Amino acid sequence: MMWNTVPHHGTCGNPSSEGAAVSEAATGTRALDRAADLVATVVHADEPLSFADLQDASGLAKSTTSRLLTALERSGLVERDPAGSYVAGRLFWLYAARHDPWEELVRLARPVMDVLGADTGETVHLSVTRGDRVVQVAQVDSTFLLGTRDWTDIEVPAHCSALGKALLAWGALDLPEGELERPTPATLPDREAVRRDGERSRERGWALTEDELEIGLTGIAVPVFGIRGDVVASLGISGPTPRLAQRLDELGHRLLDQSAALSSLLRGPARPTPSRTARTQEVVA
Repeated sequence: MMWNTVPHHGTCGNPSSEGAAVSEAATGTRALDRAADLVATVVHADEPLSFADLQDASGLAKSTTSRLLTALERSGLVERDPAGSYVAGRLFWLYAARHDPWEELVRLARPVMDVLGADTGETVHLSVTRGDRVVQVAQVDSTFLLGTRDWTDIEVPAHCSALGKALLAWGALDLPEGELERPTPATLPDREAVRRDGERSRERGWALTEDELEIGLTGIAVPVFGIRGDVVASLGISGPTPRLAQRLDELGHRLLDQSAALSSLLRGPARPTPSRTARTQEVVA
């Protein structure tokens, strides 16, 4: 009987072919990483970036940068403005248009708000601007029997709520034209009073209302800063005036701590800037 003596490699395969496949996979992964870094750099930037800006920030060779940006443009992840600089592409705006614009803010804020609620027992609020008014987008209810109502999706005048005052004081909102609403006798009566109140808020670090939106209701709020360092929301606590009167300092500092934590989450991880030396050492893929 004659046996077939042709070698059978089974799953071992051709070593050189396997090596080539691994090399191709590594190259592909490296290209994806580089492209992702370019997109992140564009999205994190405060203004449109030129080709030279992106090449310098990435540390990539000119040809590599050009090839990756061309591919990213084709996919809609980046695009060029009339001056030829790069901005976030249409896919980002399409995604944003199909989703709640505050969904990510609320998702990141929820653990912070839960901590504040557990530590203080009071009602915790997260608000954003809607036109010249303030609307709450998330709330954690008080653990006390006597607490505040559910304010979610309710608009209030900015100058008589702590949440609105924080947005006014830190420049995220302007007062509307015309006479200011005065829900209670304690409400700030005019623009000059609002301006002076904003100065006091910035000096101590938080905004305060006492009986200004509703008699018996006190609120404290701080700004929340976004990726560009601008104010994107306000974080606050409210409760009955008699209960909060002796806790204002404590609650203000708790809010500052948690607002800093939320602002850090919104900014995302720090992105190191590669040196020019890194670019000269780049091996063109």
